Amino acid sequence: MKNPKTLLRASVIGTVVVALCCFTPILVVLLGSVGLAALTGYLDYVLLPALAIFIGLTCYALWRKKQYDACCDSPSTKESHE
Repeated sequence: MKNPKTLLRASVIGTVVVALCCFTPILVVLLGSVGLAALTGYLDYVLLPALAIFIGLTCYALWRKKQYDACCDSPSTKESHE
């Protein structure tokens, strides 16, 4: 992704969705209503690593946005783009 704001937006949305599924019974109720309640025992094996990955991706996106802002805010790059 060339635009770090898009990466940051996607990673924050992913983190919020996974956190909601981890800390609330939303996914358990959904799986139970669909008839897949037997899979609820395995949710921790999927959700906790997914949460760690999305938190890491959010940190990376914040770092990349900081680097992009520092690069593009310098006067030398503004003059070269004009």
